[in-house]
Amino acid sequence: MSGASIAGPALAHWLRRRGAEVTVVERAPELRPGGQAVDARGVAKEVIRRMGLDAAVRAARTDTAGAYNVDVDGNVLETFRADDDGGDGYIAEIEILRGDLSRVLYDDTRDGVEYLFADRIVQLTPDADGVDVAFEGSGRRRFDLVIGADGLHSALRAMVFGPHERFVRHLGRMMAFYTVPNEFGLDRWLIDYQESGTGRSAGLRPIQDATRAMAMFSFPAADLDVDYRDVAAQKRLLRGRMADLGWLTPRILAHLDDTPDFYLDQVAQVVMDRWSSGRVGLIGDAAFSSSPLSGAGTGLALVGAYLLAGELAAAGWDPEAGFAAYERRMRPFVEANQQIGRLHARSLDVGGADAAPSPEEWPVDLIERAINGVELPDYAGVPESSASDPR
Repeated sequence: MSGASIAGPALAHWLRRRGAEVTVVERAPELRPGGQAVDARGVAKEVIRRMGLDAAVRAARTDTAGAYNVDVDGNVLETFRADDDGGDGYIAEIEILRGDLSRVLYDDTRDGVEYLFADRIVQLTPDADGVDVAFEGSGRRRFDLVIGADGLHSALRAMVFGPHERFVRHLGRMMAFYTVPNEFGLDRWLIDYQESGTGRSAGLRPIQDATRAMAMFSFPAADLDVDYRDVAAQKRLLRGRMADLGWLTPRILAHLDDTPDFYLDQVAQVVMDRWSSGRVGLIGDAAFSSSPLSGAGTGLALVGAYLLAGELAAAGWDPEAGFAAYERRMRPFVEANQQIGRLHARSLDVGGADAAPSPEEWPVDLIERAINGVELPDYAGVPESSASDPR
């Protein structure tokens, strides 16, 4: 499996429990810290419970009490609480930094799963019985199945299914996140400022380390492309787009060069007709990114991991049957969350006839499908073992 962020270690957990021997390769030299806050709502919380990780995940939460939308002078315009809608509202009950959740999942699987850091897949040669995999640093090996869990810019997806342009749908915005010293008096409440008429926003959210905070920026960028590995260029872009934004923006940008965990990328979705080809499959953002604006990427990764491992094991590790069953169960859930992501992006656009309704006006049935609209089978009769060969 390629990718050690969220989807990869989550799938490794369930594959291991279903009896598979799992190898995860990760291009980065170690787990990446920080990142945006991610949420678990509805059915995703049940997956965490079934993993036996509810206590560990809750212990690593940001413990955000709620959110304030403010004007340029800091006056509160709207208030949202984390216990709204049973903990599945705008601020989720389970909200955790991406890097912290990745650490929880890695710590859970590290003793039973092989992790290869600072390495990557450079060639795949599939046949009827398996896949020959060439690694950049670990030679050649053979596997029964290969899964791409390497995110929006998935190299494995490009290698097997075609270029990014065929599948990535940009939603016309960019978002940036990085940690800053908490010199703003932030205390368990997220603060968000949205500039009227421009579609730009800036925000601060609390994290577990009360001495620091997570900065957040969003701005329209319909036709803009940027190298997601060129951090210096990304910082220049962010400064140029946000330098004249009011509120606390100048003070937040002053810490841009000192942050250890800067992230900027396009807000985008991945739309594919199929998430598998022979013995190669995809999961998480590599297969069905719903964009950060859906608030559901982590939930999709966790639910997808549970279903993919369960359906493969239930099919006797037959890839065609297992991948097909996984996709049948998962696709309606994905499509509901991708619709939420598109609606949210359009609601942030600067007016116009095509502007989408605000989140308060979204259909209740769509929101429910995006939170709970997938069945989690018990997979009764599918054995759970620690180390048997799936073949």
